[in-house]
Amino acid sequence: MDRIRKALDLARADRARFLGSFEPEAETETPPDVVDIREIGVSTPRTAHVITYTKTQVYEPRRTVLEANRVVDPLDSSAVAAAFRMLRTQVLQRLDERGWRSMAVLSAGPNDGKTTTAINLAVNLASDNRHTVLLVDCDLRRPGVAAGLDIAPEFGVDDVLCGKARIDQCLYHPRGIERLVVLPARASLSNSSEALSSSRGREFVQELRARYPERILLFDLPPILGADDAVAFLPMVECALVVVAERQTPRDDLLRCMELTRSTPVIGTVLNRSTGTPDAHS
Repeated sequence: MDRIRKALDLARADRARFLGSFEPEAETETPPDVVDIREIGVSTPRTAHVITYTKTQVYEPRRTVLEANRVVDPLDSSAVAAAFRMLRTQVLQRLDERGWRSMAVLSAGPNDGKTTTAINLAVNLASDNRHTVLLVDCDLRRPGVAAGLDIAPEFGVDDVLCGKARIDQCLYHPRGIERLVVLPARASLSNSSEALSSSRGREFVQELRARYPERILLFDLPPILGADDAVAFLPMVECALVVVAERQTPRDDLLRCMELTRSTPVIGTVLNRSTGTPDAHS
């Protein structure tokens, strides 16, 4: 615990010397694939509204699968659910302070819990009636969002990047999580780094941002030290959240992760599998 916290302190000090200001790119509105009935106007207060999905595929996730994959009900009274609600609140505060709407979730190495964290954060963000959320699986080396949320996609991010499908063919809404839409990856790509950093990859992200200017875009990325996918993709988002596993993420790996993300504002870290507090996440 102390080693991780010392590493985080060192990384924050190092990052503060390098990070400058970041201004989000202007976004252009185009007709969305998902229609929000009585959608919130720019000048009106955000309130809860009924949402009707016109092209997004609506499916019924099995509760047993969600529980097996540690997807937590935001209304649950457990310590884990409370920790994710706290994470949601802190993330929203940081995003709203800067007017940001796109964020990557990543980790230094594998098995640190970044995909589970991304899914639970997306579910919790969607439970806030002021926001809609699009969770995008950009871990094209080992995609896990579809399995985690019990989706059997016909098409996915990999098909979009290969020119085999349109974005609107890959959108899924889990019934019961009203304001969440998922864009899963169907299969891994051998040239994932090149696909993400290509002109098609940039157009893919630009289209998501333009179609859904009011929606929070959450991207699950591969571990940053395993390949160059995450480093290639980070310039396309406005900020990042780093997941750290206690007693598993080596200090040097964490420092290297922070060094590689120094050009992208890191709005926080998630200490996963913490044993120092009663919460499962902190």
